Amino acid sequence: MKILTAAEMRSVDRRTIEAGIPGLILMENAASRTVDVMIDRFAPLRDRSILIVCGKGNNGGDGLAIARQLFIRRLFRDISVVHVFPASAFEGDAKENLQMLLAAGCPVREGLPDASFPATLIVDAILGTGLDGAARGPALDAIRLIDSAFPLARKLAVDIPSGLPSDAPVAYGEFVHAECTVTFAAPKLSQCLSPSYEWMGDLVVVPIGTPDSLCESADEFRLRLTTPADIAPLFRPRPRDSNKGKYGHVLVVAGSATKPGAAAMAGLAAYRAGAGLVTVASAKSAISSISAYAPELMTEPLPETEDGAIGKQALGVILQLLEKKTVLAIGPGITTASETRELVHRLYTDVKLPMVVDADALNALAGHLPVAAKPRIFTPHPGEMARLLGVTIPDVQKDRLGLAGSFSTQNRVALLLKGDRTVICFPSTESDKHPHVWINPTGSPAMATGGTGDILTGTIAGLIAQHPDDLERSTVAAAWIHGRAGEWAARKYGEQSMLATDLLKFYPDAMNDLRAAL
Repeated sequence: MKILTAAEMRSVDRRTIEAGIPGLILMENAASRTVDVMIDRFAPLRDRSILIVCGKGNNGGDGLAIARQLFIRRLFRDISVVHVFPASAFEGDAKENLQMLLAAGCPVREGLPDASFPATLIVDAILGTGLDGAARGPALDAIRLIDSAFPLARKLAVDIPSGLPSDAPVAYGEFVHAECTVTFAAPKLSQCLSPSYEWMGDLVVVPIGTPDSLCESADEFRLRLTTPADIAPLFRPRPRDSNKGKYGHVLVVAGSATKPGAAAMAGLAAYRAGAGLVTVASAKSAISSISAYAPELMTEPLPETEDGAIGKQALGVILQLLEKKTVLAIGPGITTASETRELVHRLYTDVKLPMVVDADALNALAGHLPVAAKPRIFTPHPGEMARLLGVTIPDVQKDRLGLAGSFSTQNRVALLLKGDRTVICFPSTESDKHPHVWINPTGSPAMATGGTGDILTGTIAGLIAQHPDDLERSTVAAAWIHGRAGEWAARKYGEQSMLATDLLKFYPDAMNDLRAAL
């Protein structure tokens, strides 16, 4: 699903109107779809006392159209409609909707809401996506009153909670704390990024008649929010004559004498993601632990250093192992021993297969990243990203989207920046001149535990093994499944007790959630 900035949304609306759909119709459609959400979410709506607070712009016009539809259908117990700016300030479609509401016989007040009105449901239509900076004046007064005078009322925001910007994941001032936000045509940037997405409550994206060619199918919009429909085709039922040779062979180079579990988790995750075969190559002293963890894993011992890390002499062995493999995953638990770092650099430049690069392999490349001819997928957490960029973790967290995108473009690598609302970037190609950026909406705080990154590395490799010609969707799907499995696991184990390996128990549930979208 495409994500639009405020300027992009205005352009889409303008071109939609130029294509022949009047703005008044778009506003009416927006109101109709919002009322549908209200009927579904706040049932029975006829038992509610509804307060609708409107601004003077298009967002206020949406609110007035919602009020008219509720009024003429008598979908309320009591209703109070307020516009916080003078009627003389209304223009265009908003002015026409005010006139239609009055003509329908609905009482409308000017000024702030009456604090004595027994509102059980508030519709916030004060400020829309065009806000620049903090709310002020009558709009700010209304925002404050909504949150202070009606603390128990449920709140629905029209397009975006008033007071929040649409293009930045920050709050410049006070805003309405909504339980639910109904936004139109496409999600806006702040509705998808952390931490601002949480301030939207439950986000519902509804169509209002915008032509698909101007929005969802438009090539110029580079940002996407992952939805099940985007990735479900990767999980269609397999042919009855399937065999393990059809679904790829993953080579995992990971682990060390002190960290064999990282290699085992990455390997088993590749299997759980659906790879036909998985081989784990690790330091010789780690092999027995890895083999004992899961009998399905094939293992290969590698020459090691005195400290039990993979030694540089392993290069030839690994290159030979890569024959007839589909994808290489490297990094979890390999340590940052000097010989291992040298090995990572050689493999990074020499391997002709897609490579998923994580953990200590990323640290080995930080500061002197060579050029690779074949696809490389980096999976840093914020600390690893900071080392790759030579900045601090707060610097990364302040501009996750911008830094991830520029790093991906400059270094010609796919980059998955882990964290709340994982950002996944793919550089432009000869066939597609637009970089692609995805934001993953799944995940749970329960995943803040050691080993979950190793699970993700194996999951990406396992999906690429099955779909080597669709690296982008495989990577995006891996992040989605990993996060959704975390949500499932958190329900059972809680946010404190979940282990990384618990994720794998819920991969079938996550994949079934995707198949439901087929």
